[in-house]
Amino acid sequence: MEKVFGLSHLFMTVFLYCFAKFMVVPAITDVTMAALCPGKDECSLAIYLTGAQQAVTGLGSLMIMPLVGNLSDIYGRKVMLTLPMTLSIFPLLILAYNTTRYYFYAYYVLTTLLSMATEGSVQFLALAYVADNVPESRRAAVFSIMSGFASSSFVFGNFSTRFLSTSAVFQVAAAVSAVALVYMRVFVQESVATNPDCLLQKSPSEKWNPLPSLNESISLFKTSPTFSKAAVVAFFITAAEVGLHVSLTYYLKAEFHFNKDQFADLLIIYGIAAVVSQIIIMPLLIPLMGEEKMLSVGLFFAFAHMLLYSVAWAPWVPYAAVTLSLFATFALPCLRSIASKQTGPSEQGKVQGCITGIGSFANIVAPLAFSPLTALFLSDNAPFHFPGFSIMYSGLAAMIAFVYSTTIKNQERDICSMDPLV
Repeated sequence: MEKVFGLSHLFMTVFLYCFAKFMVVPAITDVTMAALCPGKDECSLAIYLTGAQQAVTGLGSLMIMPLVGNLSDIYGRKVMLTLPMTLSIFPLLILAYNTTRYYFYAYYVLTTLLSMATEGSVQFLALAYVADNVPESRRAAVFSIMSGFASSSFVFGNFSTRFLSTSAVFQVAAAVSAVALVYMRVFVQESVATNPDCLLQKSPSEKWNPLPSLNESISLFKTSPTFSKAAVVAFFITAAEVGLHVSLTYYLKAEFHFNKDQFADLLIIYGIAAVVSQIIIMPLLIPLMGEEKMLSVGLFFAFAHMLLYSVAWAPWVPYAAVTLSLFATFALPCLRSIASKQTGPSEQGKVQGCITGIGSFANIVAPLAFSPLTALFLSDNAPFHFPGFSIMYSGLAAMIAFVYSTTIKNQERDICSMDPLV
């Protein structure tokens, strides 16, 4: 693949940012449980708080992410990347200083408020940056490679957590977040698409206002049936992933007494599978199968690995289930590429922000459904013994996404003339 100016620095920025973000994931469950329910392996309060955080974050992101995407089309990706990368440092500093109960509450409140304005923004702005600089024919492969860099940071971040104390995890994460911000500001070149809007020129509105509106979003859905289908798939797969996120760690802790080390082991396996999938397998298969078929394959395996988690009967079963992510990780890069191809170069921020906003809506709905189920079926008052019941329902959402993805055909493409920036 020919060299694209600036993308190597973007990939490193994504790697560093995600490294800091992912390395706290295995540790935060132990911190939450120790702060809210010390000495226990089951804590309904922790489950509800995690679900509430997801819902509130989703509500804020639903309103703000399309705006961030619009502004990035006007003022540039680098400018808009600076804000979320800066804000992400402050919650980590709290737990880097102390992980006891009141510091946890401060972290919880601050990270919830900041996530409303920043959750998912770095990832979709990076995708828009790639779309600015890569032609359609190579876009899915480059999206996959960028996802592979994020997945490799997932591996290294969780591997680091495996050998650090809980307090040291947050100290290192805060330091790496600061390094990521400085690196991005110094090395990443600005990227602003200069081609005029084309997709929305076909809509009733004469021009897409820089501030997002309901009418503009509706126009986008009406103009591209493929984009509308991709949006539905984005909602259900995000709902499935959120359901798994709010349930899995508490389920494994209650059933098999997992701690941060076992969580880190699972996440390392997941990350290695994702790296192999996204950097090696996907770029080879996309020219042969196309994004649409690979999207469906990824969604089917997402359903399969959630189903296997839900019926785990021994501590080794989750390790077997996570290996299926080798194929499940096909889904999101393919979905983003399909959405990207429905618009012109100057609309990539809007479109990626819209997809992120739809995922944020799933972040509101899913915790309301899955958190009570998780708390109920892990408690002594469960109507019947099925601790993984909520995870099974997450798998059902993934299956709905899979079925709907089969209606996306490789025939609907935006008719705008696209001049890639390379």
